[in-house]
Amino acid sequence: MLYSENELNKRLKAGCGLYYFYASDEALVHNAAQKALKFLNQDDPETTVLDGPTPAVEEIVLAAGTISFFGGRRLVLMPLVRPSTYSDKDLQELCDTLSDTENAIFVMTSVVEESYGKLRPGKREQKLISCCEKLGYCVQINKPTGAALQAMARDWAKESGAVFAPGAENALLTRCGDDQFLLKNEVEKLAALANYGAITPQMVSEIGTVTLDADTFDMVKLLTGGQADKAQQKMKTLLALQNDPIMITGALIANYLDLYRVLLGRRSRRSLADVAKDFGYKGNWNYRLNNTERTASRFKRGQLERCLHILQKLDTDLKSSKLDAELLMQKALCELALAGRA
Repeated sequence: MLYSENELNKRLKAGCGLYYFYASDEALVHNAAQKALKFLNQDDPETTVLDGPTPAVEEIVLAAGTISFFGGRRLVLMPLVRPSTYSDKDLQELCDTLSDTENAIFVMTSVVEESYGKLRPGKREQKLISCCEKLGYCVQINKPTGAALQAMARDWAKESGAVFAPGAENALLTRCGDDQFLLKNEVEKLAALANYGAITPQMVSEIGTVTLDADTFDMVKLLTGGQADKAQQKMKTLLALQNDPIMITGALIANYLDLYRVLLGRRSRRSLADVAKDFGYKGNWNYRLNNTERTASRFKRGQLERCLHILQKLDTDLKSSKLDAELLMQKALCELALAGRA
């Protein structure tokens, strides 16, 4: 079953005794669980939190079987449980406990592996899902689309007392991708930076804490667009923020490899989904490769091969040379700019 907020509200009002949320993204299950807990905590129940991926079955039995001192049912929270870490025997005992308990309300979450855009629960994960589907509200939560992410960013900004100026919202989503924890944190920081007024595109570019992958991809686009000076400045900013030169180089290599793979896929008339499968991309590859595809169209195969050779040499030099790392990186960026034009 797929997650529905309306259905969740119905189950909460009906007194459902078990809620199990699973997704490929921790933020998704966290947000859904918080919505359930906001309702359940209205009665101020006694609560037991069983942290860790594999709470001991004995602890679960004890928590679930203890009668609340104040009457009513005890709330038992099991965040980020990992069924795959249980033995078959213990997992069966967990399912039996969930089935036999009347004194507790369970709220459970799990992160499940995603492959090529679909969740792939393992054997033990599927067993727990099947058990919970019979007992309560057990749902898969899919990653939101671009439009849904935009709505979430606007809502978070509004909650903080801020609004997005034209262009700022798209700029932030481009940099954060579909990482909701990062997106929410950035919105909160931007709201404070804007003094809880209008968040501008310039503020987004200045905020600083963005994934290294996003920043290095910006460098690739600048080099491709003939703006080597701006790429050099971005590199200096990353170094000033204490990013390791070898890590920056590794992220650049990953970005150029994406370009190379997408270009080879286009030449072979293979879809992005085929490229993701061929090269073992996991998680939300769609966003990453779609961005890459637009830039890859500007290159020829030989150009990308030269760029990768330049970066491989830079990586070797950074690990073995006594020369200044910033000078080595400046030289490599100049070479990348020339290779992209040849």
